[in-house]
Amino acid sequence: MSTIAAAEFLPLVATEATAISSVIVSLHDVAPCTQQIASTIISELSAHGVRVCSILVVPDYHHEGALAKHSQFVTWLRALESDGHEIVIHGFFHERPPHRKETLRDKVITRFYTQNEGEFYDLDYEEALRRITTARDQFHALGFKPRGFIAPAWLLGTEAEQAVRDAELEYTTRLRTVCDLRSQSVFPARTLVYSVHNSWRRALSRSWNAGLFPLMRSKPLLRISIHPPDYSHPLIWKQILGFISATKTARTATTYQDWIAEQRLTRGM
Repeated sequence: MSTIAAAEFLPLVATEATAISSVIVSLHDVAPCTQQIASTIISELSAHGVRVCSILVVPDYHHEGALAKHSQFVTWLRALESDGHEIVIHGFFHERPPHRKETLRDKVITRFYTQNEGEFYDLDYEEALRRITTARDQFHALGFKPRGFIAPAWLLGTEAEQAVRDAELEYTTRLRTVCDLRSQSVFPARTLVYSVHNSWRRALSRSWNAGLFPLMRSKPLLRISIHPPDYSHPLIWKQILGFISATKTARTATTYQDWIAEQRLTRGM
């Protein structure tokens, strides 16, 4: 296995911008093919007070080519990072072809729930490690030092999670938790997220998040996960901006890496 020098995995340094009551807005599925809409989303978020986001970048989205082949996209990412945004590894191909002899549960999760994009749902250890370390090394070669790995749809199997640890990445997240892999701390923090594949999913997502948001307002961390197609649905986007507006005076926008650094500092880790 290829490794990265230990100096590149020094403890994160907490920043003054990280507050006890925080909001992390993560933008998923960022790739050359989604750059234009992602840029628009980031600009609108900034106009509404979210100055930094965790940007979840897919190394080779649906086999469209490694990031090094997309110089303009890489330049854009570098500019985002220099502005304080965090670059996160988000899967590798962001797709999982249907398998033979799947159980009904597997079919529901990987086809109905994730539309065949739960890439790390059941990858074996060796393949998961290969993809994660390849992504890590590619990002490093481009000048990025990602701290986190987040699986598509947050579906990270047991063997794949061990691969994330062995690749020396520092954290991951799931739908309901944030996991500091270095300290072994797991923080309950459910994210607000939308499914927009059809009208009934969009309506259900809005209703579900409208009911969930009041319950999350008292939590120390509010997570909002955005996917590029969300922006194309006005009612979804309006609700997202409404949540952000409702919390911007009480919470500070931060990134996963800075929020985890604050937790380590608070706990003396």
